[in-house]
Amino acid sequence: MKILFKFLGAVIVCLAAYLILWPVSVQPVTWEAPENAGYTRDFTENDRLAALDLIDLDGRIGPEDADIGPDGLIYVATHDGEILRLGKDGAVTPFAQTQGRPLGIEFAPDGTLYVADAYRGLLAVDRMGQVTLLTDQVEDGSPVLYADDVDIAADGSVYFSDASTRFGAEANGGTLSASVLDLVEHSANGRILKFDPATGKTTVFADELNFANGVAVNEASDAVFVVETGAYRIWRFPTDGSPGQVVLENLPGFPDNINPASDGTFWVGLVSPRNAIMDKLSGNTFLRRVIMRLPDAMKPAPTRYGFILRMDAEGRVLETLQDPKGAYALTTGAVTLHDGQIVVTSLTEPHLGLLNYSPVD
Repeated sequence: MKILFKFLGAVIVCLAAYLILWPVSVQPVTWEAPENAGYTRDFTENDRLAALDLIDLDGRIGPEDADIGPDGLIYVATHDGEILRLGKDGAVTPFAQTQGRPLGIEFAPDGTLYVADAYRGLLAVDRMGQVTLLTDQVEDGSPVLYADDVDIAADGSVYFSDASTRFGAEANGGTLSASVLDLVEHSANGRILKFDPATGKTTVFADELNFANGVAVNEASDAVFVVETGAYRIWRFPTDGSPGQVVLENLPGFPDNINPASDGTFWVGLVSPRNAIMDKLSGNTFLRRVIMRLPDAMKPAPTRYGFILRMDAEGRVLETLQDPKGAYALTTGAVTLHDGQIVVTSLTEPHLGLLNYSPVD
């Protein structure tokens, strides 16, 4: 019996030493998470998203973003590098293959499809589906490690997010794994980049963001709206270089994409509700390192909950569409179709969502 106790004691000591001392890749920074009011007030729970129709993607998963092409068809980015085109008859056909991990996609007025590819950088796809690398580094020589979302201004400038300059998506096991590392560390290393097609130069437009994610240029092209996932908030950055300001904060979940709606407002997707444990540990760097040493099954994980919201240019929440049961979950955002329907996208689902939508008064 004494031998057994000694053995168990040794195991406990070794386990404790592992949880305390084993090296981890994150260097957590102290911050103070805002108190989460949850699904109350502007975010009061509803089931408006539960009526989604699901479009099968023929075995592909993760329709992270979508856009409407010049032909009026829906185009969707997927996990395996394919960008799909959905025909009016429901047929799903490959349009392009980036050989990477396409996330945000956006058509320019000339029909060029710009793609933020987390593994490759900023890409352009022509009408024939031919892919061209536009940039994978900034003018200062720093690499683009996690291109995330993209939008185009009226003058042709392309704004796109480099979500994390610390944890590249390809080098850290994929987009979700890399995002977890960045969110746990919370070192504000994300940035928004600006690509000038006329010169081919890529410059830093805004930086010091905690996981820079969704990007949307407003109709007047005088501001870029940016989702800062790690801080649960949305910024407005004037394109003239004036200081940015937070227009919507303390969201009840992790915001992802932001896309202009058809009336000057914006759609924003919340991938998952906030994690109470990680909020509680925002000021405890030691325990956040300990959590990173746990087996993956014991680490905090996204909760299945469908949620998109519509806000105006001042950051006022106009309405939310939710599915608390999470039948279609890890919702990244929405895109308005010409007939009033909206397309709802997801980080992990094997379908694309389609909703008959009527705005609230």
